[in-house]
Amino acid sequence: MSQSTAPGNDPQDPSNHRTVLLRGGDVHSPADPFATAMVVERGHVAWVGSEGAADAFADGVDDVVDLEGALVTPAFTDAHVHTTATGLALTGLDLTGARSLADALVLVREHATARPHDTVLLGHGWDAARWPGGRPPTRVELDEAAGGRPLYLSRIDVHSAVVTTALLDLVPGVTDRAGYHPEAPLTADAHHGVRAAALGAITPQQRTEAQRAALRHAVSLGIGSVHECAGPEISDGDDFTGLLRLAADEPGPRVVGYWAEQDVRRAKELGAVGAAGDLFVDGALGSHTACLHEPYADAAHTGTAYLDAAAVAAHVVACTEEGLQAGFHAIGDAAVASVVDGMRQAAEKVGAVRVRAARHRVEHAEMLAPETIAAFAEFGLTASVQPAFDALWGGEDGMYAQRLGVERARTLNPYAALLRAGVPLAFGSDSPVTPLDPWGTVRAAAFHRTPEHRVSVRAAFTAHTRGGWRAVGRDDAGILVPGAPADYAVWRTSDLVVQAPDDRVARWSTDPRSGTPGLPDLSPGAELPVCLRTVVGGRAVFVGPDE
Repeated sequence: MSQSTAPGNDPQDPSNHRTVLLRGGDVHSPADPFATAMVVERGHVAWVGSEGAADAFADGVDDVVDLEGALVTPAFTDAHVHTTATGLALTGLDLTGARSLADALVLVREHATARPHDTVLLGHGWDAARWPGGRPPTRVELDEAAGGRPLYLSRIDVHSAVVTTALLDLVPGVTDRAGYHPEAPLTADAHHGVRAAALGAITPQQRTEAQRAALRHAVSLGIGSVHECAGPEISDGDDFTGLLRLAADEPGPRVVGYWAEQDVRRAKELGAVGAAGDLFVDGALGSHTACLHEPYADAAHTGTAYLDAAAVAAHVVACTEEGLQAGFHAIGDAAVASVVDGMRQAAEKVGAVRVRAARHRVEHAEMLAPETIAAFAEFGLTASVQPAFDALWGGEDGMYAQRLGVERARTLNPYAALLRAGVPLAFGSDSPVTPLDPWGTVRAAAFHRTPEHRVSVRAAFTAHTRGGWRAVGRDDAGILVPGAPADYAVWRTSDLVVQAPDDRVARWSTDPRSGTPGLPDLSPGAELPVCLRTVVGGRAVFVGPDE
């Protein structure tokens, strides 16, 4: 991809909103399904069209970019990210690749040796459900591997953790808290206590470097916006406001902040757009803390409920009256039902029209019945979902089936049913639970392990671009049309196609008469697109090494 520049202008100057003509590629735009060129002016898309028409703009712009056949798309929005934790996983101890308990303990030993001065050792990503024997490390094993030092290792779903004795000693009274288990991972309040102690040991400099690493990684993948899902049980106010300042001061993705606390005024004071995100109604399936109507298949209980319908209703009313979004973390069917019941109670108090207009959110929303899907549509709830969860844990032999049994597991993450009902979808990763991987996320939704839940690549792509903007109340963005913010990514990819779950739809959509713009082939095994450049508000925030 080559660029010609008018004399006296620096294209790398982030304060310089230049007029740029991109041409000679494919521009994914509903304004013109066959577009090959685009003009960007003052941080917005000014024109999209054909190569012949682009000639008229060539002499009046500051820069001309020859795309050399590359694809231009709207930048992705990841609608659920934990930025500091993502950065710590990128720069610290990552156990997602550990294939066994023995592998994990080796990685802990190596990390402890490499970080002799850390007050607390931090790691993430173990998943005993995927290991031979299926058990997590014991405290005795971790004490030995860490050399007696404080160590915190969060499970891949971040809803439980294993720790060393030295870390427990830093949390007075932890053994009396709910969720404390002498010989098992910590959950609930006990987990929240040790997590706070572990993260509290991070210096401000370490935190900033972790945030910077995560944001840089995001833009290298074509992600132009992230929704930070923070809260007092996940991080702290300094972490949250520090991230918002960093995003405002340095080139990178846009960061939209959600603060998961029932204190609505606190959320507003911190600069959050919503008292939402991971405001926990329940936990997670992998940790046996998602709240279910019927017991787990592999445990004689129904999980953990943190908020009931009355608490949900009170929060929705408070947020609606303050002009903020409310949002809840709800995974199990009983938890999702509590959210729906709470929404109904709130609508009775403030009116259904006001509830719908606020565009409240539900994060994860994995176990949905037809009646709860209908209620999502009725109250205008955005389903902020993570298709990579199904790719990682779905299938007849996956973790979902272990926890719920095969039949119940098949009902999870019903994206097609949500779309048919008119429920807005916003895709994300919940990073570091699953990695930042936007094209992989689109693939996971289009090739869902349960065929009846699959959606077209086009619908999945829309949920991961425009859907994230709509989730924050913006209907004019996440799409390359005149007037939209110039948030886009340039990709090296193979031939463009149209993929849909139904072959009859796919055949018609690939016919030129359909006017459907193509996207990369995301069939399992196909090579995913490579990001060459990411632009946010008309400013390049990532340029690949070959550019």
